[in-house]
Amino acid sequence: MPSRLIVRGARVHNLRDVNVDLPHRQLVVFTGVSGSGKSSLAFDTIYAEAQRRQMQSMSTYARQFLDTMDKPDVDRIEGLCNAVAVDQRTSASRSPRSTVGTVTEVYDLVRVVYAQAGRPHCTVCDAPLRPTGEGWACPDRHDTEIPEMASRAFSFNLPFGQCPDCGGLGSRLEVQDDLVVPDEGRSLANGALAPWRAPANRTAEAKLTKPVRADAERRLLAEYLDRRGHSMDVPWRTLPAELRETLLRAERIEVGGTVLVGVVPWIHQRYERTRIEGGSLVLQAFMRDVTCGGCGGGRLVPRQLAVRLNGVTIAELTGMPITALRTFFDGLTVDERDRRVIAQAVDEIKDRLRSLTEVGLGYLTLNRPARTLSGGEAQRIRLASQFGSRLFGLLYVLDEPTAGLHPKDTAELITTLRELRDQGNTLIVVEHDHDTIAAADHVIEMGPGAGETGGELIFAGSVDEMFADPSSLTGGYVSGRRGIPVPGRRRTARPGHEVVVRNARGNNLTGIDVTFPLGCFVAVCGVSGSGKSTLVDQTLYRAAERALGGSAPEPLPHDGVEGLSRVDRVIRVDQSPIGRSGRSTPATYTGIFDAIRKAFAATEEARRRDFKPGRFSFNSAGGRCEACGGDGTVQIEMTFLPDVFLPCAVCDGRRYNEETLQVHYRGRTIAEVLEMPIDEAAEFFVGEPAITGPLRVLRDIGLGYVRIGQPANTLSGGEAQRIKLAAELHRRPGRHTLYLLDEPTVGLHTSDIERLMGVLHDLVAKGHTVVTVTHNLDVAKVADWVVDLGPEGGDAGGQFLAAGTPEQIAATDSHTGYYLRRVLAG
Repeated sequence: MPSRLIVRGARVHNLRDVNVDLPHRQLVVFTGVSGSGKSSLAFDTIYAEAQRRQMQSMSTYARQFLDTMDKPDVDRIEGLCNAVAVDQRTSASRSPRSTVGTVTEVYDLVRVVYAQAGRPHCTVCDAPLRPTGEGWACPDRHDTEIPEMASRAFSFNLPFGQCPDCGGLGSRLEVQDDLVVPDEGRSLANGALAPWRAPANRTAEAKLTKPVRADAERRLLAEYLDRRGHSMDVPWRTLPAELRETLLRAERIEVGGTVLVGVVPWIHQRYERTRIEGGSLVLQAFMRDVTCGGCGGGRLVPRQLAVRLNGVTIAELTGMPITALRTFFDGLTVDERDRRVIAQAVDEIKDRLRSLTEVGLGYLTLNRPARTLSGGEAQRIRLASQFGSRLFGLLYVLDEPTAGLHPKDTAELITTLRELRDQGNTLIVVEHDHDTIAAADHVIEMGPGAGETGGELIFAGSVDEMFADPSSLTGGYVSGRRGIPVPGRRRTARPGHEVVVRNARGNNLTGIDVTFPLGCFVAVCGVSGSGKSTLVDQTLYRAAERALGGSAPEPLPHDGVEGLSRVDRVIRVDQSPIGRSGRSTPATYTGIFDAIRKAFAATEEARRRDFKPGRFSFNSAGGRCEACGGDGTVQIEMTFLPDVFLPCAVCDGRRYNEETLQVHYRGRTIAEVLEMPIDEAAEFFVGEPAITGPLRVLRDIGLGYVRIGQPANTLSGGEAQRIKLAAELHRRPGRHTLYLLDEPTVGLHTSDIERLMGVLHDLVAKGHTVVTVTHNLDVAKVADWVVDLGPEGGDAGGQFLAAGTPEQIAATDSHTGYYLRRVLAG
């Protein structure tokens, strides 16, 4: 391997002819303000060219797409080796059966161990089965099915292993009556049946004798009730029980020549129809995940769930945190024959569990659904698998691997990165975390600003050289020369103005009482897996939303939440995507796309062609490019490789047909407008307050570099969260709102965090309450109140450690207290 990776004349996105030399076999950190060009250089230039060159050595099938893969806009790159990108994409598998265990392949090894060394038990009396010449037998001769002791039999992805009642899912969605009828005092006319409040076609379409419009259903329902002597205007609870049961569950409600269905069958029909398309989230608000009665959540058939290893079933084992699993396998005792058979599998399990622990995931369980992992967790799982591969001579490109990590866990992750480097690999890490930057062998800083004001190489060299360079903004923050100022005064809640969660005991919470002062900025801290999200999202948010008339899922076990009478609204702003496809963008999510389309439709050229606003939507036929359906890209399945997305050859990625692109607004086409960064768009649409208002808020929270038409599936979790926050901030609610945020600083440089903290403190100054789950201690130090959970993650967490001002928390001996002392001391 050459000693250096040389890049000359990089011009991808906002890069301005960047020239840079990177040392191989070192830990290189790319940093700089958000939108300065770090990812453009690391991923869109260096990794993209490595991927393109790798395809040249692959099969004929793969090479046929080389001509359609754009070569990065760079003069030359030398010293490039095989590269692996480890970014924050959530699990590629959309299967609801995909778990942490299957993604990491640890579960495959566990199945081998259970098949070889497990001890079957009777599914009737639970007695250990005795080996016979032909298999196994119950000592009491119960009529029980004898388990197949092969690894495939322990798979919940295969028909003969998975529970037939739930198909190997461990649970199923069921419509819940209390969610469908949240207020029995309402009448049908006033929306007693919550899913029927919004207009929607609930007819049994396959059985219609004539078409029925959704707005006619109210009339049909009124007719049905009137024929039975009842009215739409009386409270739901006063209707006869038999009639209520019909409206809830009937498969057929005949009204003249029309057939309607009850609300529960309607939800099931609509859910199944939209589930694959990802459009069932609204319907899921009326459903609950119910543990399967057949397997008790274990996913497997009873005869496999009755097999034990050292007295532990495979379902019990996969429910243990990874830290507890390591202890289990360290103390595993089997006879000598089994020990020899399973030794290799057990050693591999231990290695993989160790790697997962070292990247800060010791709190996860193997049965955790992969779809529930955050982007940071998914990335660290992939990183752990790479560490376990023991390969060398590779170039790893990582995107903020510390996202979602407490500083204590970050220290362990840095150790892992250094070990990966010491194996003979080169690591390029895009990162804002101060400890990771300080641990780098070489630092590249981009800037000086974001978007059009960025794209320049500000600094390249060692950490000590960066600290000594006055032009390095990042060096100033990491060295302590600069910093986010600590507020001169902490807010305190007025007596009685607080929300209190009582006896929260969901997941690993240990029956804790936690107080959240209203009218304050509250930070909830603790190591990864300590119970922060369980407390704030799955308990406080769900309870508050339901108490205020919403239809959130049922909160996790707790005794109640006091003080919600002083809250008018609760808004959760998390890191889930703002859309599941490229059709959702910042422009569509914030609502400004409607105003933009109207602006184009009002131009003289559009009026002459009779183009209405719908013509300028890439989601509607007429104006969009039909070759790609308005996506701008086409997906190429690569069989054993990740799918490749290429620009549409017809519209060249512009989403629209040529006729639509002939219309200009202030000299720009609709495609050119969607390519504008938010900063540029805010200036371009001066005089259009419906557009510039939301854009200014997006700019204020550090998203000025994001393109207004950027596909949602290319946004990080932190960017998606801040777009949601901007949409809420623009509404400027007058009522007391409780804002619940989840790691809002992910993807932000310290200078951008300072701006965001100003926005959040402005919200509190206007009379609202902000509660944020955070690992970033620059956030904790500027909070009015800090709640600290721990002391560790998983089974060793879930305890209430302390609550108070940042200074009071810094005086404790918790992990948060230790690191907060360092931050407050500068």
